[in-house]
Amino acid sequence: MRHGEVFNPDRVLYERIPGFGLSELGAAMAGTAAADLKLRHRAVTRLIASPLQRTQESALPFSKLFELDIESDERIIEPENVFAGKRMRGPNSALKSPSNWPYLLNPFRPSWGEAYRSIADRMLAAMTQAAVETESGDVVLVSHQLPIWMAHRAIARKPFIHDPRHRRCALSSVTTFELVDPARPELGLREVGYSDPAAALNAGALDVGAV
Repeated sequence: MRHGEVFNPDRVLYERIPGFGLSELGAAMAGTAAADLKLRHRAVTRLIASPLQRTQESALPFSKLFELDIESDERIIEPENVFAGKRMRGPNSALKSPSNWPYLLNPFRPSWGEAYRSIADRMLAAMTQAAVETESGDVVLVSHQLPIWMAHRAIARKPFIHDPRHRRCALSSVTTFELVDPARPELGLREVGYSDPAAALNAGALDVGAV
């Protein structure tokens, strides 16, 4: 699951900067996603979140509803970005400063942060390990938009280069994967579903997170 809306009145790229927690709307989004899984009678037996505040807070409703402790995994964290703390839109956008243009030279890597391949590899490793080590039931991993989208594109065997505005990964959305063959985890994962339980709340979000 992707985390809920972040309280970000200055509309900066918050990346891994501490202190960026959920807004009231974001907390409601996470609660809606947890309730949706409960209503669908999903047997959630394990809960893992990125160590960042917004993902830890998004995991709380799952922890309460399914009576699970929140584990942390650095491998599903937001990637680092040289534009952290800066505004990416509007008249003060960092993209308008010539001093930042060298970071934009290679969108295929990308040149402004961690390589797409690196993000996908660590996500797939974390997802596969969680699936293999959990004997029964579902594992909920609470992560971030770009890591989830990179896992999706890697598993779908699509190019990593993409338009961030067209990621199918809404706030508090749930993208579901499973092992192709539990007896042979080396065969990898496949995507089996996508749901947007907080869609009605997303319509009122001020910070959607995509850069």
